[in-house]
Amino acid sequence: MIEQIVFYSFSALLLMSAGMVITVRNPVFAALFLILSFFASSAIWLLLEAEFLAITLVLVYVGAVMVLFMFVVMMLDINLSALREGFARYLPIGVAVAILMALSMVLVINAGEFGLTTDVVQRHSADYSNTSELGKTLYTHYLYPFEVAGAILLVAIIAAISLAMRKPHSRKGQKPGAQVIVKSTERLRIVKMKPENAGDDPEEDLDESEDVTVRKESL
Repeated sequence: MIEQIVFYSFSALLLMSAGMVITVRNPVFAALFLILSFFASSAIWLLLEAEFLAITLVLVYVGAVMVLFMFVVMMLDINLSALREGFARYLPIGVAVAILMALSMVLVINAGEFGLTTDVVQRHSADYSNTSELGKTLYTHYLYPFEVAGAILLVAIIAAISLAMRKPHSRKGQKPGAQVIVKSTERLRIVKMKPENAGDDPEEDLDESEDVTVRKESL
């Protein structure tokens, strides 16, 4: 009886928060109601003995994704008047879609077991760990699909980094390899030049035969 009360309470909270996400006009409040719906969903997962999914929902979506959403929504200058106009404009379409979804859910619930034979779900003891069972199943029966998914994600990460790390053509950088193998004759050039604009002091005049060292541009 207590379990049913908790289930219906969190279910009502989930439906209420999900409805407020699409009905409130302030995007910050919509994000906060979405966080509340995630917490209610995680509580329902706990009732189904799926604590790993519940903790993942809280840590990943509430702790990372929704924090990013909050930062983006609060930093953007969103025109609320345009949002109100769009809400009133598309309200009939939204109501029609909501009615169709409600009818489909009623049909699915009243369909029973769809002609399939299912075993009655047995309650586990207090020392049962859904996380360990999920890990054993994932790394035994579904090991190869798990590795394939990891390889695909690795390729996607490498592709994203290669696309983002483009060298700008205007940036100038040093080349250590070219600097190490350079020779002294490539850096300095000895030229002879005539003195120009000689001053009154004869010691400041340059001799025509004097060598002047000019430094070339370094690599």
